[in-house]
Amino acid sequence: MIHKIETYIVDSFTNMPFKGNPAGVCILKQQLLEEQMQNIAIELGLSETAFILQLEKPTSYTIRYFSPVMEIPLCGHATLAASKVIFEKYTDVEKISFKNIDNLELPVQKFGNKIAMEFPIYTTVPQNVSIKLLEALGVKKIITSAYNKETNIILIEVESAEELQNLSPNFEKLKRAHHTINGVLVTAISTKKTYDFESRYFWPWSGTNEDPVTGATHTFLAKYWSARLHKTKLKSFQCSKRTGFMDIEIKNEKKLIIKSEAQIILKGTLTI
Repeated sequence: MIHKIETYIVDSFTNMPFKGNPAGVCILKQQLLEEQMQNIAIELGLSETAFILQLEKPTSYTIRYFSPVMEIPLCGHATLAASKVIFEKYTDVEKISFKNIDNLELPVQKFGNKIAMEFPIYTTVPQNVSIKLLEALGVKKIITSAYNKETNIILIEVESAEELQNLSPNFEKLKRAHHTINGVLVTAISTKKTYDFESRYFWPWSGTNEDPVTGATHTFLAKYWSARLHKTKLKSFQCSKRTGFMDIEIKNEKKLIIKSEAQIILKGTLTI
């Protein structure tokens, strides 16, 4: 059977095209096989592609995310991208909800040009990192290192945003330095007046070498920096080559709000 799938490319966590993090969005009329979704993600070649299937028109959807390597349980920028597409299609809709592969409810609301997503808050626990991992990253000294089990990501805080921006990891060495994680998140206090902290996310184990802007890492970055800076409202900047930004607000002990913008840059039909 031939499937024709309404497909978009959306730049998330940015107010202009060709910045932020591009995500694919496929609007399904029926569920695809996992192999088909994985092949589409490989074909599009973006860090993630979201596959959404409507449950209750047009405000409730299932959502699944695939990188070119594997299925990802939770993805911030692809959720933002999918939300942008739905709000553009249904201009009278201001609230929607997604359910991911783990049955996690992800409420989303439109506020003018901005979109606010409700995500879970996760914690980190201290964890030592190997010299090989630090050498592969190009990091000589760290302030702290920790681990988040829900995302299977190691967090490393370095001394300055300048050092963070100048990192140029050896990705082959990085992959050999660890064998059981999904990625490494490196972060630092921002020197920019408009932001509180900055980050970069490297994940050659489970996706591309570097994710341009990563919403899912803020599920644990929010609590980490809230404790460090004694603030419940934070402004985050991801200092990758493409750059991106988001506002973070801790709603309660279990939930946070991630708010930003997205730009649709391509719409087409995918045939499989």
